[in-house]
Parts: sequence; C-alpha cells; structure tokens
Amino acid sequence: MTNQDSTAQGTDQPLEDRVNNRSQRPTSKAFQEFMASSWATDTSELPEQDEAASYAAARRAKLSENFVGERLVIPAGPLKVRSNDTDYRFRPHSAFAHLTGLGVDHEPDAVLVMEPTDDGAGEKGSNHVSTLYFAPMAGRDSTDFYLNSRSGEFWVGPRPTLSSLAARTGLPTDSLDQLEMAITKNSGPQALGGLRIRLVREVDLNMDALVDTSRINTGQDLEASDSLDTELSEFVSEIRLVKDEYEIAELRKSVAATINGFEDVVRSLDKALEHQRGERVVEGAFFARARLEGNELGYDTIAASGNNATILHWIRNTGSVNDGEVLLLDAGVEADSLYTADITRSLPVSGKYTDVQRKVYQAVLDAADAAFAAVKPGLKFRDLHLIATRVLAERLSEWGILPVSVEEAMDPEGQHHRRWMPHGTSHHLGLDVHDCAQARAELYLDAELKEGMVFTIEPGLYFKDEDLAIPEEYRGLGVRIEDDILVTANGAENLSAALPRNPDEVEAWMAKLRG
Repeated sequence: MTNQDSTAQGTDQPLEDRVNNRSQRPTSKAFQEFMASSWATDTSELPEQDEAASYAAARRAKLSENFVGERLVIPAGPLKVRSNDTDYRFRPHSAFAHLTGLGVDHEPDAVLVMEPTDDGAGEKGSNHVSTLYFAPMAGRDSTDFYLNSRSGEFWVGPRPTLSSLAARTGLPTDSLDQLEMAITKNSGPQALGGLRIRLVREVDLNMDALVDTSRINTGQDLEASDSLDTELSEFVSEIRLVKDEYEIAELRKSVAATINGFEDVVRSLDKALEHQRGERVVEGAFFARARLEGNELGYDTIAASGNNATILHWIRNTGSVNDGEVLLLDAGVEADSLYTADITRSLPVSGKYTDVQRKVYQAVLDAADAAFAAVKPGLKFRDLHLIATRVLAERLSEWGILPVSVEEAMDPEGQHHRRWMPHGTSHHLGLDVHDCAQARAELYLDAELKEGMVFTIEPGLYFKDEDLAIPEEYRGLGVRIEDDILVTANGAENLSAALPRNPDEVEAWMAKLRG
C-alpha cells in the first residue's frame, strides 16, 4: 500500500471513530475471548433500600395526584462534554434526583417514567406505576466492558444492576433498550388519539425529540404540548418549596461540611497572602473540603478580596488577597444526596476589621437579623427583602450617602439604596442553590412562608472603587452575610448559626484558627 493509499484510508475514517485512535485497543478474536473469561462471579446480596426511597415515593404520589391519566417523563440527563472526549462529572437533573431519591449515582441517560393506571391502582395507592430506565452494567463477556469509555466497567468502575437499583429505590427498573417503547406506546382510554405525555424538557435533547415524535405520530399539537410540559416543570419545582424531614437532615449535613470548609479557608489565609492568586488559594482550600465531605461544590465558590467583593458573582478568583482587605467568601458544600448549603461571610484578612469595615459589616448584620427576627409562617416571602433593605437604607441615610429620604428610596419609584444592594435578599435552597426556580411567582415571591421552607437571608452592601457617589473611605469594600434559614412552626432556625456572625466573634474565631 502506498502512502497515498494510507492517507486516503485515514480520510475515510468516520469522525466519531477518530477519538479512539489514541487508544490502540486490541480487536482480535483471541483477545475478545480471553477478555471475557476468568472473572469472579458477583455473589453479593442486594443492597438495602435507601433512606430517601420512602420520601421519594411520597413525592411521586403528589405528582401522580396532580396529573391523573397522563404519562410523565422525567430524565436524569446525559453526560456533558467538557472538552473533546472528556466529560464533566455527572450530576442528574434535580427533578429526577428528587423523585427517585438518587443522589450521586452516576446514571447518565436514566429516565423515570410514570405510567398512568386506574385510580388508586398504582404505586402506594397512587394513579401511576413508576419505572426507572437506565443502562445496567454490561456483562464482562461484552466488548462494552472494556471498550466503552463512558459506561464500561473497566473505564468507569462498577455500575448497578437492574435488581440492585430496584432494591435501593423501591422502583421497578428496566433497561434503556425498552425506553422508547415505554414512551411512545399508546394505551388506556385515549389510545386512539395517543396517551397524553408530559416531559421535563431541556434536560435530555434525545428525550425531547422522542416525546415530540410520539406526539406528532399521534396527532397531538406541539404548541399546546409545550404548555403541558411547562406545567410539569413548574410542579416538580413547586413540590420542593417545603422540605421533608430527609431533605432538612441532608441540608444540615451540607451546612456542617460548609462550616468546616470556612474554617479551612481561615487557616489558609497566611498562604493566600503570599500568593499572587491568593483568591485561588482560598478557593482551593474550600474545594478540598467539599470533595472530602460531600460530592462537590454546590456552586462555583466566590472568593473575592478587596474590590472584587463588590462583584456579585466573582468566580474567576484570580486576584490577590491583601492585608487590610475584607475577603467575601460565598460557598457551599453539596452533599452526596445533592443538597447544598449556601453561606457567605465577609472576613477581615488581617484578623481585625477597620472602623469603616466594622461599621458597614454591622449594618449588614443588623439587616440580616431584622429579616431573621420577622420569619414565621404566614409572612410573605417578599417582605423579607423589604425588611432587610429598609435597615440598609436607614444606615446609608445616617452616613450621608443616600441622596434622598429613606421613604423616597423605599418607594418603588425611588429605590436609590439599591445602587449598593442590587440583588434580592432571599432565595429558596435545596437540591439547587437557587432551588424551586421554575415555581410560579404566586407560590414563590408572593407566597406566605410555611413550616419546612428553607431559604437564605443575605443582605449586602457593595461600594466599588470607581463609585464617585460615596466618600472615598468606603470604596473597594464589599460585605455580604448569608445564612440558611429553616421556617419552624413558630419562627425560624438559623441552620448556619454555628459559623460566627457577630464581628467580635468573627475576629476571635479567626485568631483561634490562625493560632
């Protein structure tokens, strides 16, 4: 064969196959036969049911009650490419995790299908039978075992069997090979026109295409179906607004791990001071704790020192950490169950607040405390923001910074104080750091607080270096204090109260950790 022939053959190789050129995998029949032989038989017993399983079943029952007679499709989502042939660590969609109870169980492409039944004939007396579809572990006599770098056991480690995941979740399971039939089949009283399907969309594009194809084939209107899917996405978000006992316990774990991470950061400050990218030292210290005690970060850490602390979502973390600055650390550990904390503290790098820093810090703390003191069932969620920001407006007025009266600023047509506090004071917290984000406004922003809700209280003041509307002494200072709040029967519990908040306590805590 000439060089020209060799080049032509290489050009004919499909693009999707070229990624494997680096692997030089053996393909001989002798190798395949040898590879399939002499493996120990798995004799392990089936695992016990997960603690989350019964709670997930109750959540599915709520979903079933609201969508009687309809097929519901909730995908976990696929792997996401980070670069070429490397993927991000897999995390299932939060609705899938909530309704199956599965946290870090690396099952990309898995799908929960809830099939309608006669009233009360379904799971635990509900109106649906739920089945979990996923790709079970490939047999060691298959080429996938050693050739498939995304799902082969030789590459990514053991995968669950259908029976083991059924035992853990309490759900019937089936192979992904059967998923298309389960989604597209027509059954029940609407068989002639096709059973109505609802899908949590934009999680898995393959599922979007499959469901839409099924709708087209059964004469369903795609535009009308979009509104059906929106209603499902709203509902699976809204049923997370009030947390059950399992969820609250998991959030407590994430908060405890996050507090440990904040302690690690304080211990790392001397090293951060010495490095030109000191913010990365801080970020790395917290990330190590997140991986040690949890699954991951709940979100990208904000490790912002000096003027960077006035950038609300500063996640580049490329700056230095300098003596005399305030370090704003906004970080949360995501537990293996995928529930995350979200805590912020603004720490004096030197270990002591300057007079101006302490004055601003105290104003933010007073705003947070005022909102916390008001929390109780029946209070409107949106009122938390008004309570906190009024305190900030009053302090800005006292300092001569607010250009109008407090009342004029608080008026919806004013809002001058929002120049230095442009974000909201609270958001729900749970599987997502901004949990329940698809919930309707009347059930989120305009809703009354209920026992079991978990959200943040996080007022702040941000005085940018380039802000000529403020005295120079304030410039380059950003302060935010954020805690995770559980609504109780008569008030509230600060889940993150063990992390010092009072400025004197913060200074003493830092001194103890730094020796």
